[in-house]
Amino acid sequence: MPGLVSAKNPPPTLSLSTAETTTPTSQIRPSTGSRLNSPSPAPRRTPSPSPSTSRAKPSPDRSSGKKKPDPQKLPLNLDESSLDNPDLGPFLLKLARDTIASGDGPVKALDFAVRASRSFERCAVEGEPNLDLAMSLHVVAAIYCSLGRFDEAIPVLERAIEVPELSRGTDHALAAFSGYMQLGDTHSMLGQIDKSIECYKDGLKIQIQTLGDSDPRVAETCRYLAEAHVQTMQFDEAEKLCKQTLDIHRAHSAPASLEEAADRRLMALILEAKADYESALEHLVLASMAMIANGQENEVASIDVGIGNIYQSLCRFDEAVFSYQKALTVFKSSKGENHPSVASVFVRLADLYYKTGKLRESKSYCENALRIYNKPVPGTSQEEISSGLSDIAAVYESVNEPEEALRLLERALKLLEDKAGQQNTIAGLEARMGVMYYLIGRYGEALSSFESAVAKLRASGERKSAFFGVLLNQMGLACVQLFKIDQAAELFEEARAVLEQECGPCHQDTLGVYSNLAATYDAMGRVEDSIEILEYVVKLREEKLGTANADFDDEKSRLAELLKEAGKSRNRKTKSLENLIDPNSKRTKKETTTKRWGGLGFRI
Repeated sequence: MPGLVSAKNPPPTLSLSTAETTTPTSQIRPSTGSRLNSPSPAPRRTPSPSPSTSRAKPSPDRSSGKKKPDPQKLPLNLDESSLDNPDLGPFLLKLARDTIASGDGPVKALDFAVRASRSFERCAVEGEPNLDLAMSLHVVAAIYCSLGRFDEAIPVLERAIEVPELSRGTDHALAAFSGYMQLGDTHSMLGQIDKSIECYKDGLKIQIQTLGDSDPRVAETCRYLAEAHVQTMQFDEAEKLCKQTLDIHRAHSAPASLEEAADRRLMALILEAKADYESALEHLVLASMAMIANGQENEVASIDVGIGNIYQSLCRFDEAVFSYQKALTVFKSSKGENHPSVASVFVRLADLYYKTGKLRESKSYCENALRIYNKPVPGTSQEEISSGLSDIAAVYESVNEPEEALRLLERALKLLEDKAGQQNTIAGLEARMGVMYYLIGRYGEALSSFESAVAKLRASGERKSAFFGVLLNQMGLACVQLFKIDQAAELFEEARAVLEQECGPCHQDTLGVYSNLAATYDAMGRVEDSIEILEYVVKLREEKLGTANADFDDEKSRLAELLKEAGKSRNRKTKSLENLIDPNSKRTKKETTTKRWGGLGFRI
């Protein structure tokens, strides 16, 4: 799969392909489309195949002697009683498909599909599951999705999943698998990633029960699920599934196959996120060799960009420049000098030159990339432009130009406002905008941005990631600056719970939240709680982390002062948060180590 270089690409869009053709039972599989796109992403198609159309014949007492309706003479305004005709459902379903194919509009097609499903339901034999009903419901849901009415598609698909009975054979298994995958995609479009993953897991379980765990079609679903886990930064689960996919493809495909190359690129992305750079580099080199063997020049160039990223992470900057320049040459010759793929390499070179202290070259490459995104070539998606502007903004953040970064982030956000399935991407942009507002002292706007980002992440079910914990901490700091102390304490407490679970108590982000929470408790007059936290932090540093850290002396002196004052009087005058707040959590980004949090792109 081309260009798996970041985990921040948007969730897929749904198509009506699942409803337009019938799929044989042997094809229990997702689409080969990837959840994670190249620097030039294309919309991903739904992985859910249509269920088999092998419908049960109507019972003789209901169908004998009845003529099939004539398409030319059938009235469009059918009364309810006509839906009892068992031949009407297939006709209406075909009419819905033909309407979609002719471009007459999804609203008319939806009317036909809804009536077809009602006809199938009325004509169903009691106790006999009707796969035609399941198929018609899939069509209805797909049309709802094409209209952007995802909430209405959810109950339709949940009803479709209830129709098949797995004990009745592969046709029923196919219908159930298709329903779960389509339901997962619909949840994904609503930003409900946790629910989406659960649906994909259910679909995979059915597929394995039907085909076995070593079938190549199972590998495609494993890969699809792995990419979903990457989007939620669940890299351990993603690695297990990707390894399973790779093992299946190596067993069933020729050496150096395109399937194996795609698996290795995904594995490299996962390992890079886990900071296992050497292993990631090994997979990318093998993937590049496979692409060269298959004559995929542009894909080799995309892999070269990934290799350059790994070299940059390993501080092997000369080798990184060489890889980027190789990719740049290919992209310019094959796609043109103004293609977004060229701009994406410019951004990576800008980041590299910033890290090597060549700020002039860095800004020059940023300007060249921005020139391309300002006048995109025809066919460039808004999502692609938004992603590019976001990447350029990250470089300006690094060189401590928050105003310019904020301007680019605002443009990137505006491009995604009306796009379905972009909730997490938008949340990431809003979080970064909050950081920029904070750095330039616009704390009210920072808090608004953080609140909007947190609300979207809560709605999507992403409440357990380290990024979410860091975001809560930043939001708490904005509340401190606005003297909303009680709200700040609540946010720090939630951030502590999340980061303890995801990162452990010894992680630097967790320690920063401990210190912020202690300072907030002190400002609220909760001295004993503040002392308890600082004693824990100091003990943790002494016993596990060492005392060489510069923060240790500050924390120890703060603890000593609190203990001394608490011994005199518990009702002392509280200290200013400005003096007590953890300086590490208020550093500007140029003073801290830059971290990139996967699909959301938030740096702190």
